[in-house]
Order: sequence, then structure tokens, then C-alpha cells
Amino acid sequence: MQEIITIQTRKREGLYDITGEVEQAVANSGAKEGLCNVYIQGATAGIMIQENWDESVQNDVVKLLRKLIPQGVWEHDRQDGNGDSHLKSGLVGPSETIPIISGKLGLSTWQNIFVCEFDGPRKQRSVVVSVFNSGS
Repeated sequence: MQEIITIQTRKREGLYDITGEVEQAVANSGAKEGLCNVYIQGATAGIMIQENWDESVQNDVVKLLRKLIPQGVWEHDRQDGNGDSHLKSGLVGPSETIPIISGKLGLSTWQNIFVCEFDGPRKQRSVVVSVFNSGS
């Protein structure tokens, strides 16, 4: 089973919690045990599992990536000014896979699923949620 989640991003860089939408896709699938893959379409965004207690960890992720991969110093910037966005998305990666346990995402208390935007704002980012039911 697959569902497409679409979100709008508001800043050039930021993390956007999509846990609730992914939980709903798993519920819609009826899967009790299996795997849920969350994949973002696009070369300048990523998917990350991270804490969502408050925005401090999310802000720290953005700050760390800005320090590691600064804007405006990459060969690709001559084409469209977003070389850092491509490198950040490559480092974070486009997907995460989460086990489904008793019909729910197997996330711990402090884990949430985030879209990592590195080249926004965007009117639409598409996330493919694929649910694989183990048949149990």
C-alpha cells in the first residue's frame, strides 16, 4: 500500500514533523506487522527520525548542517545557487524505514519523522509512504 503525503515548507531550511500523517497511512493500510518506508521525492530535501520534545533539536540539526555545509561556496552554486542543499540532502538521505508493531509505528517515545527542507520555501513537497504488511 502506498500513500503520498504533501506538505508546504515555509523557510529555506527547516524540519517539518510528518509523524501524524505517516501514522494515519499505516492505520489506513490495516497492517499489524511489517515495515513502513518514508521517502521524499526531490534532490534537496531529506527524511530524518529525530526528537520532537521541542524545537531545540530541530534547530540544532539545521545549525550543524549550516556549519558543516555552508551556502555559496560550491561548484553547483554557479548553476542555481543551491549546492549546499544538494549536499545536505545527500548527507541526511531521502528515506527512513520504521517497523510496524501491533499496527503502530515502532517509534520510541521521543522519536518523530521529519521532512528536512534544504531549498525552500516550497509550495509542495511529496513524501511517498509505502507500507509492507508481513501478513501476520
